[in-house]
Amino acid sequence: MLFQVYGENAPFQWLGWVLVFAALILANEFARRSKLGGILCFLALPAALTVYFAAIYIGAAAGAEWALTNPTYVYMNSWFHYAKLYAATAGCIGFMILKYRWGSLGKSHWFRAYPFVIVAINILIAVVSDFESAVRAWGTTWVSSEGVTLMGGWHNVFNGIAGILNIFCMTGWWGIYTSKKRDDMLWPDMTWVFIIAYDLWNFCYTYNCLPTHAWYCGLALLLAPTVANFFWNKGGWIQNRANTLALWCMFAQVFPMFQDYSVFSTDSVNDPTVNLVVSVLALAANVAALAYIAYRAKKLGVNPYKQEVFRGTRDFEKAIARADLTVE
Repeated sequence: MLFQVYGENAPFQWLGWVLVFAALILANEFARRSKLGGILCFLALPAALTVYFAAIYIGAAAGAEWALTNPTYVYMNSWFHYAKLYAATAGCIGFMILKYRWGSLGKSHWFRAYPFVIVAINILIAVVSDFESAVRAWGTTWVSSEGVTLMGGWHNVFNGIAGILNIFCMTGWWGIYTSKKRDDMLWPDMTWVFIIAYDLWNFCYTYNCLPTHAWYCGLALLLAPTVANFFWNKGGWIQNRANTLALWCMFAQVFPMFQDYSVFSTDSVNDPTVNLVVSVLALAANVAALAYIAYRAKKLGVNPYKQEVFRGTRDFEKAIARADLTVE
């Protein structure tokens, strides 16, 4: 098994997973369906949390016991968590600008490449974290600032390479549209080819570098936007992914005990052989996805980054049918 979901806490672990998955689905629907929902989730809430985080660290610097013992300060103090939280939130804000065509940015053609840029940044943050483990503890282990034992080795290298390849699996950078109902920012060329390659890579990242959190942020968090895209929100995967990621990071940063020190806590098996197998699968999936993209680009005679390469496919056509093509 990939996770230690057995024993007396197993019912709570499965219940926790179902609750997280359902909450992410519902939170994403609230955030995407109205301007008010988006503003509350990605402007008002992050602003309030920034004040909260600043107060904790100022208090800790002053030696205040309440700050030094705060779970956020004790357990979620690495650079990665803050980088991921604010990068994901920046993505959500940018996607709202495009969806609602706010200001000159929302109406400009060049800003349509923003989703590619922000997703690439988010991927690179994780890639750096994978390589960090490889450098710090090649063939052995190291303990992160949060007290988690991580292994370093080829699994980090393979998955780091998979992440870099995944960036080049994003095609049709300027093919960004507003849905007819104004409830979604659509990227029709981001089909199942990219989504599967991304999900495998990101799951492997969490499995390698967040072994005590991967049950939630590696499975529930990845499946929530993928399920939404598959069943009712075709073409909106990247918006769903950013929304759920930002909201989860906020929750995890404020309530770290849920994942680490409760009946809901779930560890991966943290076995080097299992990590290596998962990393090889993630790398193979991204190599295959990039090869398929190159094949389609050559077949259609297009630049896969300037033009859309999945036109004519079922996923693309379902997504583009939702787009408001009258908006330029």
